[in-house]
Amino acid sequence: MSINREPNAVPYDFLIPALQPWSHIVRQGEVLRIVDLEGCQAVDTLFYSLANTQERYSAQDTVRMQGSPYIGLGTKLISNEGNVMLTVIADTVGGHDTSAGACSAEANTVRFGHETKYMHSCRDNFVIELAKHGLTKRDLVSNINFFMNVPVEPDGTLAIVDGVSKPGDYVELRAEMDVICIISNCPQVNNPCNDFNPTPVRALIRNG
Repeated sequence: MSINREPNAVPYDFLIPALQPWSHIVRQGEVLRIVDLEGCQAVDTLFYSLANTQERYSAQDTVRMQGSPYIGLGTKLISNEGNVMLTVIADTVGGHDTSAGACSAEANTVRFGHETKYMHSCRDNFVIELAKHGLTKRDLVSNINFFMNVPVEPDGTLAIVDGVSKPGDYVELRAEMDVICIISNCPQVNNPCNDFNPTPVRALIRNG
């Protein structure tokens, strides 16, 4: 676990408000830092190749290649074409989920009752940002949930439990190709992934 890597000469620094989506291009060799400003905030994230958006992050290939269901220091994020998209080069938390997916109106209804159907969700956020890059909901794939704590129970089921990230914790990823990064700063308030209180996060991009 690497710590105390303050970014130098950061050309891009953006505060992603609670509940909101964000997207940006990260060029090959640049480093994206995602900062959990107040702790226990899930950050749902997708990556697409800028050169060919049909090439995108593959949770299945990433899990298979590294032999672990979690993302952490040293993890190479693999595309559906088998290429390395980004590498995790710093991580003060570890154990980021890439299996539980993104909240949606449908999932909220099933898990928490019909009265939650119209609550804003990560799927909504993703669709909004995908449209800015000429993509649609058909282009949604399994995402990474940075800072989200999803242990595997003894019976093989996934549990969403209290997060372990503290204020100021972060993860850094070096782009190995030009990518579009799409984030939903998770608006979920019905489970503990955001400590029932969604908060802002920070996205910084610097030269590698």
